[in-house]
This record gives sequence, C-alpha cells and structure tokens, in this order.
Amino acid sequence: MTRCAQPGCTGTIDEGYCDLCGTAANSPPARSAQSSAPSPTQPPSPQTQPVSRSLSSPVSSGRSRAGVLATIADLPAIPARDPAGAVMTNPEVPEEKRFCANPACGEKVGRSREGRPGLTDGFCPHCRTQFSFTPKLNKGDLVAGQYRVLGCLAHGGLGWIYLAADENLDGMWVVLKGLLNTNDAEALAAAEAERKFLTTVDHPNIVKILNFQRSAGLGYIVMEYVGGQSLHELRRQGPLPLREALMYGREILHAFGYLHEHGLVYCDLKPANVIRVGKRLKVIDMGAVQPIGSPPGSSWATVGYHAPELETMPSSVASDLYTVARTLAVLAIPGFSPASGGSAVPLPQDCGHPSFTRLLRKATAVNPADRFQSAWEMEDQLVGVLREISAVEDGVPYPAPSTLFGPERRAVGTALSEEDPQAVFGPLDPALVADVLPVPLVDPADPAAGALAGLLGGDSKELIDQLAAMPPTPETKLMRARLLAEEGSPETPIALNELAARLPGDWRVTWYRGVLAMSTRQPDLAVSIFDACLSMLPGELAPKLALAFALECAGRPATSFYEVVWRTDHSYVSAAFGLARTGKMSMLDEVPPASSYRMAAQVALAASVVRRPDLTGLAAADLVGAAGRLANLTDLDPRRRDLLTAELLGHALTWLETNQPPPSLKLAEAPFTEQGLRRRLESIYRKLAVAADSRHERHTLIDQANAVRPRTWL
Repeated sequence: MTRCAQPGCTGTIDEGYCDLCGTAANSPPARSAQSSAPSPTQPPSPQTQPVSRSLSSPVSSGRSRAGVLATIADLPAIPARDPAGAVMTNPEVPEEKRFCANPACGEKVGRSREGRPGLTDGFCPHCRTQFSFTPKLNKGDLVAGQYRVLGCLAHGGLGWIYLAADENLDGMWVVLKGLLNTNDAEALAAAEAERKFLTTVDHPNIVKILNFQRSAGLGYIVMEYVGGQSLHELRRQGPLPLREALMYGREILHAFGYLHEHGLVYCDLKPANVIRVGKRLKVIDMGAVQPIGSPPGSSWATVGYHAPELETMPSSVASDLYTVARTLAVLAIPGFSPASGGSAVPLPQDCGHPSFTRLLRKATAVNPADRFQSAWEMEDQLVGVLREISAVEDGVPYPAPSTLFGPERRAVGTALSEEDPQAVFGPLDPALVADVLPVPLVDPADPAAGALAGLLGGDSKELIDQLAAMPPTPETKLMRARLLAEEGSPETPIALNELAARLPGDWRVTWYRGVLAMSTRQPDLAVSIFDACLSMLPGELAPKLALAFALECAGRPATSFYEVVWRTDHSYVSAAFGLARTGKMSMLDEVPPASSYRMAAQVALAASVVRRPDLTGLAAADLVGAAGRLANLTDLDPRRRDLLTAELLGHALTWLETNQPPPSLKLAEAPFTEQGLRRRLESIYRKLAVAADSRHERHTLIDQANAVRPRTWL
C-alpha cells in the first residue's frame, strides 16, 4: 500500500485517503494539526459506552509535592501546527465506525446492504433511536454571530467537532463541539454538564472551555484550540520511553487532582484525549466529566480503560486513577493493547520495570479500596518510580525527602566481623535491623501530632508510659504499636489487630507487622510482609530497603533491592553496605565524604583486601592501596588503625611466601620485604602493648611481637 505523503504521518493510503490522518492521496504536503478534540490525524478511539460511577473516598487537600529533575519541560518541544491543515476535506464517518448512540443498544447502524450505501441519517433498526452522521455546520457558517466555521476536524463520541475563528477576538482559533444526535436526551445532558461545570475549570493541564452557544436549535461547546500531537499519535510511532510516559502521567495527575478537589471526575482518560504541544500537556475532550456522586449510568468510559466496577457501581476518584494507570500501560508497554474482542486485556505479568509494574497493579487493583485514593497519593509514588528510572538512565542519584517515612536512623551492618577472620562483615541480626528501620511520619492532622513530636524518653517502656497518658488517637496507637513491634513484645499482634480494624487498608499496620517479624527473628515472614508493603508503596525506598534486609537475613538474594535504593538515594548508607555484603565492595567508595559512615566504608574496603579465603589474585598494589586508605583516615582511632595495619601486615607476610613485590616498594611505611614487614609489625605490637587495658592483653601483644620479629643471632 502507498505511504501517506503528509509530513510526520505514518499512515497508508486506503481507498484514496490516509487511514491515519484522513488526508486525500492527492493532497499537497501540508502541516497537519491537532485540535482540542480527537482529530483526523488519529483513528477514532474504541467505542465509548456509558457506565456508572461511585462516591470517592476523601482526597488530598492539595499539599505541596516533592519535585524531580525529569519533567516534561526537559523533553523536546512539540511545535504547534497550523489549524487550517487539520480541516477534513471530506467529512464522513466510515460505515464501519457507525454505531447506535443509545447506551443500551450500541448496535451497528448506517451500514450498506444489498449494494446500497449506508444511510448517514435515520433510525436504529434495533431500538429506533434516531442517528445522524452528517455535519450540521458548513464552511462559512456563523455561530452565535461570533464563530466563523472553517470546517470539520473530526467526529467524536458526542458528535462533530469543528474548527472556527472567533471574529470578536481577531480570528482566534477555537473548536466547536456539537452533539451526535440532538434528539438524544442523554447526549444533550452530557453537553449541558460540560457547560455547567467546565466553564469554571482553569488549570494549565486542562483544555479551556470558553463558551457554550446555540445555533439553529443546536448546542455547541466552545473550547480553546490546542495544536500538537496526541499521546495516541505518539504511541503509534512505538512504545514511549518509560521515563517519558511517567512524565506525562505526572502532568495528567496534576489535572486530575485539580478536578477531584473541585468535586469532578474525568471518567474517560485514554491516550487520544491528551495533547502535547510545545512543552505543555493538556487533557482534552471533557465530555465525560461528571460531579463525584452523580447517578450510576450517567458517565462515559472506553472499554479497556475504565475500571471493572463501573459496570455496576458509580465512578470514584479510585476509578478515575484506574484510567491513568491503563493509559500509562498503553503508552509504555510494548505490544500491550487495552482491549480485545470488546473486553479489557489484563496487564502483563512484567510491565517492563519492577516498580512500574507495582504502580500499575496498585492503581488497577480489583477492589477500589486497594487502589490509590487521591491523585496526589498516586503522584507521590509515580515520582518515586520516576526517580528510580532517572537515576539509572542518568547515572546519578535523585534523592528527595519522603512524604511518608523519616530518614534512615542509622546504618546497619557496618561493623567488621570479629568472629570470622576471612569475612569482612558478620551476618545481619534481624532484631537489630528492626530497631533501625526508617520510621513512618506522623500525620500532622492527628490531634496528638504536636504532643508526639515532643515525646522524650530513653527507652521504649518510658515512651509507652508517656503514650498511655495521651488521648487515644490513631497516631498515638500507631506509635505504641511501633515501639512494641521494635521490642518484639507479645502484645504487638493484639495492638496491630485493633489498628487493622480501626484503620482498614492502612499501610503502616502492614509495615509494623514486618518490623515485628524482624524483631522476633522471622525473616522469611518479614519478606512476605515487606513485599506486600512495597506493593502498597511502589515508589518508596524504605520498603525496598526493609525487603532487602529481610531477604538477606533469610539467606535469599537481596542485591537488586539494595541496588535500586543506593542508585536512587545515597542517604540510605545501609544499602551501600548491603551491596558490599553481597560482594560489591566497590560501592563503599561511593559513600559520600560528608557521611558519618565514610570512615566505616573505607575501613571495610581496606579490610576486604586481605579478608578472603585465600590471597590468590592479590597484587602488591592492592596491599599498598589498603594501607594507604588506613593512613588517610586521620580521624580513625589510633589504636584501631594500628590493629588493622597489623592485620594487613600479617597477611602481607603470608603473601610474600609465594609472591615477589616490585623492588623499593613500601607498605605501611616499611620496606616491602620480609624483614621490613616483620620489623614494622613488631613495632606496632609493642606500641599496642604499652597502651593495653589489662595485663593479659599486654602479655598477649608482647608474645605476638616476639613471634613476628626478624630472626637474628643477637
């Protein structure tokens, strides 16, 4: 088949017209345009049908949200297109796309039979609903004495969409959206809903509704013209990079958050309803927008995008966010089609990235109560996933304070092993891990938030006694559960069960169950619990770190979770030490110089040179480098430096038995010879003996000095 000649179009010529942009085969190349409604550069979206809606749970009050460097402004701009190039030369609705507008029917109408072409106007043979697929406005018509029609842009779910010039505003381009069937009460109601609610909507990510006018008995919504490319059109060129898709998702969530806070739900999100132009993103086609709590059956949605409960329940904020996740899946997952045979297609097992997969599954959970309950909540987690992906692609961390967890209390697993001379680190103690995990932040809206911030106490028992004197609020009960869980108290399950009944679905209850499993040394149980918590919070790093700890304590691979935490945020120093315990010692060199654990990291790196089952493959330069690390740690306790240097020199003597260093090389300020190393080692042991804390220790050190001193006849 012949390729379309229009610039930027990837369609093919079918029966004289492009199957993608709709341009005639003999039309000269011209810049096409995208209106603020579905345009001819996009194939019509899947058949849209009315569905019901439900009341939403409370939404966020619009708090500020942490940013991330990667935003839509960082992407190349999409140039605005000449609107005149978008006008259809032959405004027709293909027969295969003609369906009855009656939601209860939806059957094919206007089709050819026995060699006769299908009717563009008539009545549905199944339910007798009138249909009309002919434009009601022609080029040159003047609507409401103000809007001069230039032609049809596209045919949408509720009727024809026209390009017009506002003669009262120097010919400013606008879009007129008419009704599919003016005798259809439901279509009229949908248009009235747009007029009533959307003329007051004002958000940079939402198309502006300018006016609502009638002409010759027909109603038209007047919208700003948005020239650019729809996400549907961008997706036709191939799956979008995940980072880019998440940037779009964030902009969409900003628009949805605005609508939700004004008591509205969008209902019918899909890639065709989002336009990119310049460095902006706009949600268009507001025909399905409804107030939260509208009667069931009054909303419109697209098969493959809408939440499954909408067949029988009203829509909600949670069902609105379901459409965001399905849209992101279509944009980013190769080969994924949202619907097949009129039914939604399930998400693939692997959506291309572990955290992205968890984000989509959270947003599309079967039970609406298990989904995100506000656009801001979903955006927080989406930004967390975006930070992970950006850190990998750019090779630099993208740290940001969590809105849910405090910082790492202290790093765990940093001490050198004292029992196994061939191990750099000893095994993790799950109970110790439970005591240092990040702590969930207190809800500032809780009545006891101020009092909890002022709690002082040296141990858990003292703090629990202070909590007992406070009013029993959710946060006081949660803090008591945390303290009990960290102690591994037998009372903890009772406290957590009470909280689960009072706060159903609250992730903090799950988190504290994981803490309890660790404090009672049940790492396998902790793995399953922290994994469930991570699915609740797919963009948070604290659950990933906790899961890594639990996996390591259970003797299972934990590297991938340590890696994602460390790559994203270097303030989680425990992740670097976790990677070192898996064999990736070089990660300790990335511990920031300002970190209080920088010295521990350097000590571990020096010890790793000689703490190994054998010294095969060890070079003289490795030993010299390790000694240099110790010498450069000016704040290291002198006694500890001497002990570590002595350990290093002892292994160097063993290395010399089978290896020869370069001439004139020095190690720890001593000639790299057997005699030179023995003299240096003897001097260190005698120095340590002078400062020994006990007679037994002094005698032991003197014996060690005598054992290593060079053999002489004197």
